[in-house]
Amino acid sequence: MLLTLSVILWLLRFVGNGQAEEFRHQVQVLHEELSSLKKAQETPSIALNRYRDSVCYIVGTFRITFHHKHPTRRTRISGTGFAVESGLIATNRHIAQPWYRDADSEALIRLGGVPSLENLIAYFPGVASPVQVTTVALSQTDDLALVRMNVDSKLNLYSLPLSSMKPGTGDSVALLGYPMGLLGMLAKSPNEVRTRLAWRHESQNSARDFAALSLIRPSATFGHLGDIIGERLVYDAPTAKGASGGPIFNSHGEVIGINQGYIDGFSGGALGVSSERLKPLILEATRAK
Repeated sequence: MLLTLSVILWLLRFVGNGQAEEFRHQVQVLHEELSSLKKAQETPSIALNRYRDSVCYIVGTFRITFHHKHPTRRTRISGTGFAVESGLIATNRHIAQPWYRDADSEALIRLGGVPSLENLIAYFPGVASPVQVTTVALSQTDDLALVRMNVDSKLNLYSLPLSSMKPGTGDSVALLGYPMGLLGMLAKSPNEVRTRLAWRHESQNSARDFAALSLIRPSATFGHLGDIIGERLVYDAPTAKGASGGPIFNSHGEVIGINQGYIDGFSGGALGVSSERLKPLILEATRAK
């Protein structure tokens, strides 16, 4: 870039004053555009490194019971969440309330089953101890929820910034989350650790062991927005089970949405909910505190 500017300045000696002034203006515009492009390329990396430790792995169990009977179904769940403000973690409703839109659970509920969440725990990168969380707000229209940490947070978490700009089709996006849960984290582990933990199933005990070994670490994937339909975002950044509830970043390092799921068999069909729909939930949870 320095060599190019030197050549341009040398060429300016051979053009008229009026032409030189116009040439200088064009060079300045080009320089500003290149600087903006460079900043846009660097922003996702800076944002991901800054906010990675504020993206947690959520695990829990829920059950559906019938009167005078033992639980007929107990299910483990896992997903992703991220810190927003005032000790709040944003995630999907189907993580905070796992029977939400779950066909098997809804069938049992129609038969008289009563669903209940047994526990919900969050693990943050670099922190060995789990954090108990409690659901404090559920969206009635979208797959969104907020849970609150049950301890005085001394985790030095960054609250992820929610974008005030409307995203556009074709915009670059980055996802942070835990695709494939423990299996996905295990795949990134050193060989000796992977061999020792390969037999572990997705459970709270396994998550505790992973946290003790500092293996709780979200993965980042990248892509572009393919479509925007109301509050629904469609993008091609790879995702999988376990990454639900993770933040979707724009090129400015701001959260434009919450990862929700994907269209099975279509690599460009990852789905998210606009972060605009999260803001009223945060206001509701903050007022209720």
